Amino acid sequence: MTLNYSTPVRISSLKSGICGSLFARMCPVLLLGATALFVPACGTSYSYAYGDGSGGYPYDWKVLLKGDSLDAWKVFPSDTKGDAAATWTAKNNLLFCSGTPAGYIATVSEFTNFELELEWCFDPSKGAGNSGVLLRVQQKDEIWPKSMEAQLESRHAGDIWNIGDFPAKVDPARTQGRHTIRMGECAEAPLGVWNRYRIVMNGGRLEMYVNGELQNVATDVAVLPGRIALQSEGSYIMFRNIRVRELNNAAKGTTEAGK
Repeated sequence: MTLNYSTPVRISSLKSGICGSLFARMCPVLLLGATALFVPACGTSYSYAYGDGSGGYPYDWKVLLKGDSLDAWKVFPSDTKGDAAATWTAKNNLLFCSGTPAGYIATVSEFTNFELELEWCFDPSKGAGNSGVLLRVQQKDEIWPKSMEAQLESRHAGDIWNIGDFPAKVDPARTQGRHTIRMGECAEAPLGVWNRYRIVMNGGRLEMYVNGELQNVATDVAVLPGRIALQSEGSYIMFRNIRVRELNNAAKGTTEAGK
């Protein structure tokens, strides 16, 4: 979403754990034919609390991106002028988005109470970018569908956008219209470095973490099954290590939209 006002950031506030691992997390540009794709350097690794990013996750994590397959996803708009692959491409456990046209790629499955983890990276040669993670996405498919958005615009990851008057309560002191600014300083790494989102949607409570730091909370969120979606919003962006696990201990929340 386009911001209507600025929020303060302080790049120097990045944690030492982030800064110390910049080299391992850089995603340099690799030219493949006529298309420029930024991919992780050979042999890079990014530690996981419950796995190594290879898809061999224990417990009840469901990996949503494997190899070159988009079987777990559905693109909207589906025609994309006849070629959905022009916008979304999966390659070697990486998901590339061209940014145009505007739209999203949504999970085929619906999730109500869940923990979601994913990593994202913008191409530094193209500058700052924009995207978002849509949560509990409702029908109908449109731009943009009723949902709660975890913002991915550069330097604003951790902000919340409410789309379609999705029932939820946020801090009024940090909210202007549909937009709720993150509660802390910017936790993002510099452009060209992998960032990680951890999003917990449990009953009526939404928690959003960027690189391990709690950035936003919403309560009394409508408890509705919905899809998870990633936005194509004008910027080239890459995702990896997308996984979700369903939660059973739901926090209290609204059970119907509009209530």
